[in-house]
Amino acid sequence: MSSTRTRTTNVLIIGAGGGGLRAAIAATQAGADVLIVGKRARNDAHTVLAAGGVNAVLGTRDPEDSVEQHFADTYRDGYELADPRMVEILVEESPAAVLELADWGCPFARTEDGRIDQRLFGAHTYRRTCYAGDWTGRAIVRTLGRRVTELGVPVLEGVYVTRLLVADETCFGAYAVDLTSGERLVLLADAVVLATGGHTRIWRRSSSRRDENYGEGMALAFDAGLRLAHMELVQFHPTGMLWPEDVAGTLVTEAVRGEGGRLTNANGDRYMQRYDPERLELSTRDRVAFANYTEIVEGRGGPHGGVFLDVSHLPKATILEKLPRMYRQFVEYEMLDISREPMEVAPTAHYSMGGVVVDPETTATDVDGLFAAGEVTSGVHGANRLGGNSLAEVLVFGRLAGEHAARLAVSRDASIHPRRVIEEAADEVDRSIRKGDELARPMQRAVRDVMWRFCGVVREAEGLDRGLAEVDAIADTARNVDVSPNEEGWADLGHLFDLRAALLTARATLLGASAREESRGAHRRADFPALDPNLRLAFEARRDGDGAPMLTAVPLPDVSNRLRPALQTPAPELSGTRLLD
Repeated sequence: MSSTRTRTTNVLIIGAGGGGLRAAIAATQAGADVLIVGKRARNDAHTVLAAGGVNAVLGTRDPEDSVEQHFADTYRDGYELADPRMVEILVEESPAAVLELADWGCPFARTEDGRIDQRLFGAHTYRRTCYAGDWTGRAIVRTLGRRVTELGVPVLEGVYVTRLLVADETCFGAYAVDLTSGERLVLLADAVVLATGGHTRIWRRSSSRRDENYGEGMALAFDAGLRLAHMELVQFHPTGMLWPEDVAGTLVTEAVRGEGGRLTNANGDRYMQRYDPERLELSTRDRVAFANYTEIVEGRGGPHGGVFLDVSHLPKATILEKLPRMYRQFVEYEMLDISREPMEVAPTAHYSMGGVVVDPETTATDVDGLFAAGEVTSGVHGANRLGGNSLAEVLVFGRLAGEHAARLAVSRDASIHPRRVIEEAADEVDRSIRKGDELARPMQRAVRDVMWRFCGVVREAEGLDRGLAEVDAIADTARNVDVSPNEEGWADLGHLFDLRAALLTARATLLGASAREESRGAHRRADFPALDPNLRLAFEARRDGDGAPMLTAVPLPDVSNRLRPALQTPAPELSGTRLLD
């Protein structure tokens, strides 16, 4: 048996990506004692893969831009499934968040007069995407990480949280295991912030890496009694790498299209003229992904089963300045010079637009003392996320989560830590360490194959039913997974909990996709190709008597009177010369 250590803090942050780091900074500045725990190494959370930029209405390139237009772009192209108040908060507070980040040293690209430069991303009316080359997420994480270090906030790396500690509908911390030593950690806190990312790794082709985004935080929240909404709304980024196999799905950033990249099929046709003749490659992600998918399944794909994304018409100097990471990525993985030859790409599961239901103003959940921010939550993006809004989301709502968690934590006179709840969490880990005939890794792959086949870019009822049956069969087999810690560490245990999270989030996603009998944004049903106005609602998954997800249809709030006119005003026409000037 491994030893157990107890650590106590005011605010516990679970997740060391952009949202978690920003929450930690805010909570510390609000006077709280803060502890961050993350399963990956410091500065290597999933946020580093957000390459293209972060949105904020600064007006550097287009002074006519406004927060009202940013709201209209986000809400309208989210197909009216977003929480309008969350969108309003996002667009109003992102400019200050970006300027603050710049003050902390984030190396944003600058114009000749020293202002933060902005590029155009798909479906945005104006250029409002601030960027650091094509590695913006990494630049942001490094900047936030430096700030966390300056504030003296401790960060525990390689720690897997297996359960939230909840009693009497109040969260008082988390139970965790160090994946290197096997040491158990009882993390007691007055408030907890979940910032653990999404569940896109449960698809075979995904922009997430091997041991992240199985929906771990969503599973923790669900087991604690929280609601998950919009789980079926998953964004398939139009462009992911296809080969070699070990990097299939790796993101090819939207910045490539933002800088003028063109999509063609195997016949050389620039086919976006047929899918969105006005916006072409800068259409919404759901439309471009569907166009790419359609070209591929109808037999107009390339040798690896993809379509072609070409920037060879741009000067090489421009590519090296604006897209340095993409240039190196294709040289390193495929020995392909994108300044000379097109990239072969295909849709890849990229972003969870559903997740934990939170209060827009505070990010509080249904459990007292538990907050959530970033991709683990639902509400901001609706049925389609605009590029650049995710990094804005983690900055804005990460700060709100940290501030409100700290406010609650420092106001509490005392907190109760029932021993039975901690013992139950320990027993769960004990029961998981056992000999078995199966390994978690192949079963993770099995879940990913099921979701790719039956709940991918296009879905239909028969396939979704088959997907549910196959997920249930994998869950039965998962009871016999071998977890045998050895001198190399406790990775087996992490793989098992990842598998359990994948099975839960897969089932919730399949149920939501079955219930949403329409095509809206990133959710496309071959058997229900039209949008149904009556389905402007959220399907929320809650625990039934056996702990499994059951769905409830919940109406969505209306847009405020102040912002309704923005939705009624037609978007201005764009000039094609705006991309590079």
